[in-house]
Amino acid sequence: MKKIKSSAIVILGATGDLARRKLIPALVQLYEIGEIDSSCILIGSGRKNIDDGNFRKKFEIKNELSQIFYYHQGIKGLKKYIASKGEFNRIIIFLALPPQVYKNTIAEIYKEGFRDEAGIVIEKPFGHDYNSAKKLNKYINRFYDDSQVYRIDHYLGKEPVQNILVFRFANFLFSNIWSKHYIDSIQINGFEKIGVKDRGAYFDNAGIIRDMVQNHLVQLLCLLTMDTPVSLDPEEIRIQKMNILKTLKVVSCQRFQYEGYIDESDIKEGSQTETFADIELKIDNHRWYGVPIYIRTGKALARKGTEIGVTFKSLPKILYNSEGKVNPNRIVFKIQPSEGISVDLANKVPGNKIQIDNTNMSFRYKDSFTEDIPDAYQKLLFDILHRDKTLFVSGKETELSWKVFDSILDNGDVKKYKKGTVPCPRFCEEWIDFESYRSICQERE
Repeated sequence: MKKIKSSAIVILGATGDLARRKLIPALVQLYEIGEIDSSCILIGSGRKNIDDGNFRKKFEIKNELSQIFYYHQGIKGLKKYIASKGEFNRIIIFLALPPQVYKNTIAEIYKEGFRDEAGIVIEKPFGHDYNSAKKLNKYINRFYDDSQVYRIDHYLGKEPVQNILVFRFANFLFSNIWSKHYIDSIQINGFEKIGVKDRGAYFDNAGIIRDMVQNHLVQLLCLLTMDTPVSLDPEEIRIQKMNILKTLKVVSCQRFQYEGYIDESDIKEGSQTETFADIELKIDNHRWYGVPIYIRTGKALARKGTEIGVTFKSLPKILYNSEGKVNPNRIVFKIQPSEGISVDLANKVPGNKIQIDNTNMSFRYKDSFTEDIPDAYQKLLFDILHRDKTLFVSGKETELSWKVFDSILDNGDVKKYKKGTVPCPRFCEEWIDFESYRSICQERE
């Protein structure tokens, strides 16, 4: 793949936290590994009145990169400013801004004169519910075609997430058993040890279902369960993901809030916002009908980790499983930390007697590859520059996802749980050898 040339990359909100922690470091890395050519320019834009030198100093930009690294105050005059730096056949504009200003910013960008040459990148959340997402998409499409819009879900840029499709469709061993005929249940966890910290104002208006389930975790589910696409064309993959969303239904949802949440900064008095959700879903299609799916996610829990557990059907009670004590096979996709995959198998314990024990085969990125795992934003920005929309969410896909969860948003009682615990009323957990990610959820009741 050719390196990017003659492109202008603009970050609106360049003095904010997202730009500082993720976007600019990712662009710096792309430049350093030679993916961005020196014929490109990187422009930070914000409300503050600072010069190029101070902006570069803020991000410790030195050497050759400093020659293509600029700052421009605001959007007004931005088109003319870019033109003064040279001719660019593509302009990428990243909205690292609060979602409430998306509409005004899109209109302002268009008014400034950015047209067919522009690629517009929007950070989640895309709306607050189904209706708001639909209105936002309709508004954006007044100015820009959906082919120009990149809706970022940074989970899709994570290396282990990209590997899900490779695991499924590049390994004959698994591709033919990936259905209700062999798989008993699917469980997806997204656990955090920390509470809301300094995100109270945002989180209290969102809750964990909006923050994690509707986007990140349901995207993992779509990749895990979608039918085989005709090709690896981004549109073909998107069609298969949308087919899952069209048949995905919520069976039940329980919401919880950790004790002390209402004492956090910027939390409304008497808030009923959930910080943990336990959701059961089903996919009403031929491949997955009858297979229960569980998503559990929350904050201030006993541990941190995101993983997918696929449990296969149990053996019949004959031969080595006559007493029903042989555990079913399981596959655990470890998204973070200790990225990798674990497959649980039954094997004979050495000795004169026949004794079966649970063992596992594990793959970990850090053990198998010398290359560092790139940050998700580095991969996503790389794909934007190459016009590859495989890892991006379309407007229609966003609406379908919101539609699945609309009925449970802010709905139902909120129970309390203690910090450092995992509130699973219908489940208990059996996290074994976590660093080797043999993260096995106990059998459903």
